[in-house]
Amino acid sequence: MTTLGFQLYSARNFQPFSGIYPKLKAAGYGEVEGYGALYASLADGELDAFRKELDQNHLTMPTAHFGLDMIENDPARVIKIAKTLGIEAVYCPYLMPDQRPTDASGWFAFGQRLQAAGKPLRDAGLVFGWHNHDFEFAALPDGSTPQEQIFAGGPELDWEADIAWVIRGKADPFAWIESYGERISAVHVKDIAPAGENTDEDGWADVGHGTVDWKGLIAALKSTRVKHFVVEHDNPKDIDRLITRSIASFNTY
Repeated sequence: MTTLGFQLYSARNFQPFSGIYPKLKAAGYGEVEGYGALYASLADGELDAFRKELDQNHLTMPTAHFGLDMIENDPARVIKIAKTLGIEAVYCPYLMPDQRPTDASGWFAFGQRLQAAGKPLRDAGLVFGWHNHDFEFAALPDGSTPQEQIFAGGPELDWEADIAWVIRGKADPFAWIESYGERISAVHVKDIAPAGENTDEDGWADVGHGTVDWKGLIAALKSTRVKHFVVEHDNPKDIDRLITRSIASFNTY
């Protein structure tokens, strides 16, 4: 059975994390995924304490998100955090709207920028890649998409595929898995509520309680080199429900 991870960003509104870790352990999760604000300001001693708490709850953190600013401007710090927490794969998760290119050449250049930014991390033995949202799948003037151009500009970039965001971007996740499966080393497992439902949760749903064909997707992903499946919900109103229902559904796929 695949070890399931949990993106800690999903629990950011249910503090402290010291109360979340035992819930994850009890539900059967073996991994967590970090995000930039979680550890960016931690001193070395605080990082050690963070790692100790994960260890005490039998949780590992093989994957993590880091902002592009830190990746580009302080890669040594990214590497230090990764080594301390046991992170194996770093994914850059986002680009602010006012920073996004508007044409194919701009996105190609952004892929080149990511390729260059990731070199110190790759040299340190870490996996480095991009985590998508929906904007990467909007057609550009030449008919291509930002995601295609990012990959073209960054030939060594891994991909943490956020399938639900692919769908929200009006793209076919099965086609993307077929075309770029060799890039996929991690997957965000999240679900989309039926139209008009869960509006107080931004239209997201617990895994297995929405419209995404996760059974079919898991089967399709078996042809890729994905190592990590990570549950995420951007705005849950009940963290216990999310934790328990999502892993129960995932374990049936």
